[in-house]
Amino acid sequence: MLVAADKMLKDALKGKYAVGHFNINNLEWTKAILETAQENNSPVILGVSEGAGKYMGGYKTVVGMVKGMIEELNITVPVAIHLDHGSFEGAKKCIEAGFTSVMFDGSKYPIDENIEKTKEIVELAHSKGISVEAEVGAIGGEEDGVIGQGEIADKNECKRISELGIDFLAAGIGNIHGVYPENWKGLDFNALGEIKGEIGEMPLVLHGGTGIPTDMIKEAISLGVSKINVNTECQIVFTEETRKYFEENKDKEKKGFDPRKVLKPGYEAIKAKVKEKMEIFGSIDKAN
Repeated sequence: MLVAADKMLKDALKGKYAVGHFNINNLEWTKAILETAQENNSPVILGVSEGAGKYMGGYKTVVGMVKGMIEELNITVPVAIHLDHGSFEGAKKCIEAGFTSVMFDGSKYPIDENIEKTKEIVELAHSKGISVEAEVGAIGGEEDGVIGQGEIADKNECKRISELGIDFLAAGIGNIHGVYPENWKGLDFNALGEIKGEIGEMPLVLHGGTGIPTDMIKEAISLGVSKINVNTECQIVFTEETRKYFEENKDKEKKGFDPRKVLKPGYEAIKAKVKEKMEIFGSIDKAN
């Protein structure tokens, strides 16, 4: 069931769990995540970066694929198609293409420009029943060529953005995209608590969910984080299992060169990883 993400995140905030946002890169990724959500009766958010959207043949192609799978695979749990770290123009294109949720990442702009652009995206998206995520304080690491240092968002700026009618907010609390370095200081829970105090009953988003220790994830959820983004971990396990397939020369057995057989171990690895994350986030059996 294709829906906007606002209701599922409000429910998560009330229920003290988080909904997983898992990035998709192709058909295998999409199918693995949808099937795992259905098997575990969990709401889910399919994240699409601008780079992945382009790779998959454009935003309309992505929407068509997801809609087709929901129908053909009989997916009844709530599913949102969400633009991840969207530019101003990218967010507009995804709204037109039929995404049910968009993130406009204006964190690279001065706060007044971020507010101005976010406001325009909110008006456009809400007129079509589409939910909006905004960002304050760049998330560290690299995401589609955008590099951030893992800033701590300014709580007053978070308050100003939250008052624009957005549905959920990504605020930097020391989290980064990709693999965390050994000298990473961890999440700043004091900053998270202060931000939450300013924005009230609005779900928060934790980007860079790969590699954050489980106890930190659970504490973040208890402090109001209702959406957690995971991408790198799925990419790592997919690649590991695909590599193993070739190292074990399975492509040389019978019709082992068939791409459906080549991609299957990686597909199964994504399913296992997504289920593991849903257990940690507490979203299993939370689909209404």
